[in-house]
Amino acid sequence: MKIGVVGLPNVGKSSLFNAITEAGAESANYPFCTIEPNIGIVDVPDKRLDVLGKMYNTQKITPASIEFVDIAGLVAGASHGEGLGNKFLSHIREVDAIVHVVRCFDNEKIIHVSGSIDPKRDIETIEMELALADLEQVTKILEKNAKLVKQTGDKSLLVSVNMLSRIKEALESGKQARTLSFDEEEQKLLKNFALLTAKPVIYVANISEDDITKEDNNFVKAVKEIASAESAKVVVLCAKIEEEIVGLEKDEREMFKEELGIKESGLEKLVVASYDLLGLQSYLTAGEKEVRAWTITKGTKAPQAAGKIHTDFEKGFIKAEIVSYEDLIEAGSFLKAKEKGKVRMEGKEYVVQDGDVVLFRFNN
Repeated sequence: MKIGVVGLPNVGKSSLFNAITEAGAESANYPFCTIEPNIGIVDVPDKRLDVLGKMYNTQKITPASIEFVDIAGLVAGASHGEGLGNKFLSHIREVDAIVHVVRCFDNEKIIHVSGSIDPKRDIETIEMELALADLEQVTKILEKNAKLVKQTGDKSLLVSVNMLSRIKEALESGKQARTLSFDEEEQKLLKNFALLTAKPVIYVANISEDDITKEDNNFVKAVKEIASAESAKVVVLCAKIEEEIVGLEKDEREMFKEELGIKESGLEKLVVASYDLLGLQSYLTAGEKEVRAWTITKGTKAPQAAGKIHTDFEKGFIKAEIVSYEDLIEAGSFLKAKEKGKVRMEGKEYVVQDGDVVLFRFNN
């Protein structure tokens, strides 16, 4: 999974990136601090892996991972090259989802490019730039495909032309591509165009240290209202506190979080929101050599889940031995779970569930 991090300059993007990736990206109090995009690959927190690791006395634990891409702060006119935006919008065309960081605190010592805090205006600025960048791309492809249809009579391009016409109309009226509905054939085409406004969004409301134990302030409420209208996710956190937490030794982090009343880290919140937004889940494999989490889309059948490990597993799939994580832990071992009848043999039509511990049987 690949997540792009966007927002205006000085909203806490790089501080958040530092916190969730521990990559140490520069984050200073001036616009365009991020020149080249920062990329960090982080492990998906999953306590089940440590438990299984002890049970199997495993040599290696491999969590699922997420790649975060932090680009330069966008400003009005970014789609046409203002600031550094146009150059960097290309860096997030291939991501699966966008994390949009919105500043939800007032602090006169930290510059705001628009001179005041207004989440609605800030969100609209970013969305407008993404929409304008998409509009330019859609217009070019639409003109090219429409010309080809006229020249060659290739009706297979008509689906693309009709879909792009709808998207162009939506973008011109100020709507994002993700607000439209697409059939299965159109969805496949849509992936090829890598439109920024077609990607699902998680809004991160970045609050001050003083607000972490309080009810939502008016800025956060504004973000939640916007997110609700477009069925987006919202994560509320303090990027500065999150950055401080990762600077501590691991055994001190939990104590610090407890003192502040923070139950989940920013990364944990983002992972939950990302998986939920993209309809993802993890199944597990376990043995002495390795305990590992594999990310799949909800609804994935056993052969396709096996293909995540290796294409040969999918091609030669026979059966899958499956036990739920809870049943396995309760039994104490795979053998005991089998004796209790908790291990099932499932075929090609089985839909893999979150937390399934799986052993695939296949022909070489």
